[in-house]
Amino acid sequence: MTDNQTVQAYTDAWTQSIESVAELLAPLPTDSWNRPTECPGWSVRDIVSHIIAVESELLGDPRPIHSLPRDLRHVTSEFARYVELPVDKRRCHTPVEITSELEYTVIRRSRALRNARQQPEDLVRWPAGPLSRDISYTELLRNRAFDVWVHEQDLRRALQVPGNLDSPGAAVARDYLVQGLPKVVAKLAGAPAGTTVVFDVSGPLEFLRTVRVNAVGHGSVDTSVGLAPDVQFHLDWETYLRLACGRVRPEIAAHAVRVDGDTELAARILAHFALTP
Repeated sequence: MTDNQTVQAYTDAWTQSIESVAELLAPLPTDSWNRPTECPGWSVRDIVSHIIAVESELLGDPRPIHSLPRDLRHVTSEFARYVELPVDKRRCHTPVEITSELEYTVIRRSRALRNARQQPEDLVRWPAGPLSRDISYTELLRNRAFDVWVHEQDLRRALQVPGNLDSPGAAVARDYLVQGLPKVVAKLAGAPAGTTVVFDVSGPLEFLRTVRVNAVGHGSVDTSVGLAPDVQFHLDWETYLRLACGRVRPEIAAHAVRVDGDTELAARILAHFALTP
């Protein structure tokens, strides 16, 4: 794809996911808004508030003035505090207020994306508090498509409404997470030079990827199938997603992961598998 086609693909993936979130919320009874999700400390309401907050900040809206409680156990870093503040601010809002704000924010953000004059490689500010940095416009759109789809899946699991595991946003998430595999295997898990690790993922979005660690300890990933890998993981796509996004601990998901080969190395890889903050 050309750079402009990539930008459009990320925009379309974001649109499909955020509209799916809105559709999930439309028939939701009031008590379901407080259901816990796999994001520590966050309910269904909180995830929707987070989505609104990020899109609003990208629109240039000022961050809310709010004193965040100091006793929130799931807030363990300055970045977490930055993310939590606009979420906590909305905890007193009613479902009608939140759905109305989401709808209005999506309308404004969609219009901004249609009218955007940025080129794919233009640098823009990624608003993340202490982790803020300049990234390309393409990377920003990819990050938003990834984040919204992952949170859509958080909501679906909490509400027990599965779906969209093979949507455009799912493909963006797969590519984003696979890109981090060399770091997980070679750097974080410390796989020695010459190691080969295969990930065989089944389900609505099935794929197979091989990570190879070269002579100087650097990892790379490709789609080829290696003979007799040191470790081979067999798991379904949703389990892969939950592990890679830190939604479930490896020991809890052990029943859904089959490992062939070096079990000690496999345990180290799974212990460092989460790529999202």
